[in-house]
Amino acid sequence: MRRRDWLLSTAAVPVAVQAQPASPKNIVISSANGTKACEKAMSVLQAGGDTLEAVVQGVTLVEDDPNDTSVGYGGLPNEEGIVELDASVMHGPTRRAGSVASVRNIKNVARLAKMVMENTDHVMLVGEGATRFARAWGIPEINMLTERARMAWMAWKQSLRDREGNNNWTDGLDGLDAPTPKQAATLRQIWPEASDEMIAWAFDVARFPTTGTINCLALNAKGEMSGTTTTSGLAWKIPGRVGDSPIIGAGVYVDQEVGAAGSTGRGEENIRVVGAHTIVENMRHGMDPKAACHDVLQRIVRNYNGDQKKLNRFDINFYALRKDGAHAGASLWSGRPRRGGYMASFQYSVNDGSGPSRLEKCSWLLERKA
Repeated sequence: MRRRDWLLSTAAVPVAVQAQPASPKNIVISSANGTKACEKAMSVLQAGGDTLEAVVQGVTLVEDDPNDTSVGYGGLPNEEGIVELDASVMHGPTRRAGSVASVRNIKNVARLAKMVMENTDHVMLVGEGATRFARAWGIPEINMLTERARMAWMAWKQSLRDREGNNNWTDGLDGLDAPTPKQAATLRQIWPEASDEMIAWAFDVARFPTTGTINCLALNAKGEMSGTTTTSGLAWKIPGRVGDSPIIGAGVYVDQEVGAAGSTGRGEENIRVVGAHTIVENMRHGMDPKAACHDVLQRIVRNYNGDQKKLNRFDINFYALRKDGAHAGASLWSGRPRRGGYMASFQYSVNDGSGPSRLEKCSWLLERKA
C-alpha cells in the first residue's frame, strides 16, 4: 500500500484522546472547625496571595479561638496541665516543608512552622528548641491554658483519683465513668459560678477528649497548592507526645502536580499508615479523592484485623484536594457519639470563592450505631 493510500485509509479511524484535566481554580478545604479559616484563606487567594500564606492566615483564626479546645490557645493540656502544640506546613511551589512539635507558650505554631521552613535549613524543630527559635524572632510567649481548658483538665484529674488506670500510661483508649456528685462538687469549689452545663461539659470532655485539630488545604487558579495542620494534640497526653500533625507525610502532604491531603483525629493511627502521603500517591495512580481516602482507612482497619470493638475506640478523618479542584472528606466511622446519646456525622469545610464556606458530609467506611 502506498503511503498516500495508507493515510486515506486511516483518516476516518477515531483516535483515543486522553481527557485533559479541568483548569485549576481557587478552592480551600479544611476540617469542620475551619469554616472561618477557609473564608480567610480564600480572601488571601483572591487578592493574589501565596497559597501557604493563605492557609496559615486561615488556621491562625482557629489557633486564636479559646473556644476551640483542639487547637492553639484554649487547647486541652497534657497530663501535667501544660498545653503543647504541634504544626506542619508544606509549600507546593517550592516543594518545601516545615514543622514544630511539643511547643509550649507559643500560640500560632502554624506560622512558626512556616518560619522554620523559610528561615532555616531544617524541616522540624521540637520542644524547647522550637520555643527558643520563636523567642529569637521576637514571638511573645503566653500562658496557653485557659480557665475553660483547666476545668476540663481538673475534671479528668478528679476522674483519675476515683478510678485508677484511665490515662495515657495505659493503651490511651480507655473511657471514664460519668462524674459523681463529689467530683462535680470539687469543681464547684474552684469555679463556684460555673453553670451545670459547664460542669457537665468538663466531664464530658474528660471522658471523650477533643481530637479535632485543623487541617487546611488550598489550590489557586495558577495550579499552586499548599497545606497546613495545627493542633494541641491528644488531651491528657504524656508530656512530649507527638502525634501526626507535625509529621510531613502523615498530618499533611502536598505535591501540586497531583494534590494535597491531611488528617484530623487519632494521630497514632495515621502515623502507622503515613496517611496524607499515601492519599496523594493513590491520587497519583488514578484514584479519585474519595477512593484515595478510603484506601487509607482500609489500611487502618487492617491494622486491627477488622476488630470493630477496638476500632470503635477512636476516630480519624482524612481530607483530600486534587490538582483540578476535586475534593473529599472521609471518616472511619459514620458519626461520633455525643452526650445525650445522639450521633453527629462528620463534616468538612469547603470554600470555592462563591460565598461563605459550606459544610459537606464526609463519606465513611464503618457504620457506628448509637
